[in-house]
Amino acid sequence: MAAKGTIYGINGPIVYIAGDSGFQMNEMVYVGEANLVGEVIGLTSERTTIEVYEETTGLKPGEPVTGTGAPVSVTLAPGIITNIFDGIERPLAAIKKSSGYYIDRGVHVTSLDTEKKWQTHMTVKRGDHVYGGTIIAEVPETRAITHKVMIPPDLEGDVLSVVSDGEYTINDTLLTIMTKDGTEKAITMTQKWPIRIPRPTVKRYPASKPLITGQRILDTLFPLAKGGTAAIPGGFGTGKTMTQHQIAKWSDADIIIYIGCGERGNEMTQVLEEFGELIDPKTGNPLMDRTTLIANTSNMPVAAREASVYTAMTMAEFYRAMGLKVLLMADSTSRWAQALREMSNRMEELPGPDAFPMDISAIISNFYGRAGFVHLYNGATGSITFIGTVSPAGGNLKEPVTENTKKVARCFYALEQERADRKRYPAVNPIDSYSKYLEYPEFEDYITERINNQWTGKVNELKTRLLRGKEIAEQINILGDDGVPVEYHVIFWKSELIDFVILQQDAFDEVDSVTPMERQEDIVNMVIDICHTNFKFETFVEVMDYFKKMINICKQMNYSKYKSEQYEDFRKQLATLVAERSVK
Repeated sequence: MAAKGTIYGINGPIVYIAGDSGFQMNEMVYVGEANLVGEVIGLTSERTTIEVYEETTGLKPGEPVTGTGAPVSVTLAPGIITNIFDGIERPLAAIKKSSGYYIDRGVHVTSLDTEKKWQTHMTVKRGDHVYGGTIIAEVPETRAITHKVMIPPDLEGDVLSVVSDGEYTINDTLLTIMTKDGTEKAITMTQKWPIRIPRPTVKRYPASKPLITGQRILDTLFPLAKGGTAAIPGGFGTGKTMTQHQIAKWSDADIIIYIGCGERGNEMTQVLEEFGELIDPKTGNPLMDRTTLIANTSNMPVAAREASVYTAMTMAEFYRAMGLKVLLMADSTSRWAQALREMSNRMEELPGPDAFPMDISAIISNFYGRAGFVHLYNGATGSITFIGTVSPAGGNLKEPVTENTKKVARCFYALEQERADRKRYPAVNPIDSYSKYLEYPEFEDYITERINNQWTGKVNELKTRLLRGKEIAEQINILGDDGVPVEYHVIFWKSELIDFVILQQDAFDEVDSVTPMERQEDIVNMVIDICHTNFKFETFVEVMDYFKKMINICKQMNYSKYKSEQYEDFRKQLATLVAERSVK
């Protein structure tokens, strides 16, 4: 029997019920005559507190609240990939058919298509012993992804009956098992999983394998590990969204889940349009064949932002349980934190810095902690790599959300307004950014074995030269070009060579948009060799003119196909130019 209550207080998205309502913590409830979706977030003997994920305008005290007896959960089955959902897993296409271009309050649609039939290949037989995570069937979800139907984590038993290969809906029974307690259980393609509870795994592995993104500044200087976490903070116009687009398009992940959390509607529209047009470089098929989008724009209810990030993480854990590598991206986590702040303030909780909740650090840490590279119960391994953008007000990287994100994110890609204004994209500041994975022994061993045993040393040298170049640039700004020795100008322009050739990349060029690791290694070795070369100049003007020619040749190499005739021709030009001024 579902618990019921009556509204006695409303404060924006927060609804109160007097007394002990009989609801459970985190239970999904339907609020008011319109049956708005909500979640129980507070229980005392005096009142029940509910967070409503839809617009509460027009809601009145005295209206009913009906419980479902289950926590807020996500429906997991074939059909998630290529779909576009709102923050509580309602597909936008189905909502459009039901209510038009605007989402009506209380609109209810099924999360996934229950009528579509999927071609199913069964992988178990009668008499097999199955347990949580056992793969019982394979379904071609898209041209790029084979969906693996699994036994839910909390079930174990022996197979009594199995259907033959054929076409089935997500609600059709595929097999029946006899559980340990002697009850029969029908298994379908569909699972329900609470969004607040992490999906169980056997154990976590240290992050040891890099996620190759094809972006030189990330892969070379600040590598991100598969199963790792990264933050991309930056002010308006610094390129957060474009950086995420590039990572989504070129990274070697199997599944991409993108959350538009509280971003402007026109930005989310751009994401939807571009992702629909992008071609997956791995398969030649549309990128959407391995992508799911969750759209929760700034004009949607604030409370739904919180649900959207947990919904996406639960989906990511589901695909990780199949042994896939999932890339989960949120733009931006600041909007999620702002939603938490509004909920906390309306509930009159004790505020922390900048009025964010006192436990904002724990909330961010627990969420980031659900990412990782793990060993699964079915014997496979899978990973969730999480990248969240942060939109600090005024570009202030000292505000609470950025500071608490830095504590848990192993990679920090600080986007700089000055670099963006100078069109030095990606606008990642090479001085303020970092990757802690370079300090992991397992990660360093992998790099040494697969790339180069001197790679870490070369990367550190590049960072040192960039820092030294910045220091000399500040001296030149104060003392003038004539106020520093010519040798300082050479050091500065060598750092500029690193910046223009390695750090900067053209996302709109077919060739320069992505750089494979083999080519990145070649570029790094070429630039390091030039930095180790001694040159002879008389004036700073000679230094500037010479290195501008060198940078131009190197950039033309970046725009040329690797090891093509044109590429090799530019390499010869570079060798000739270096020989002109080099001294032994």
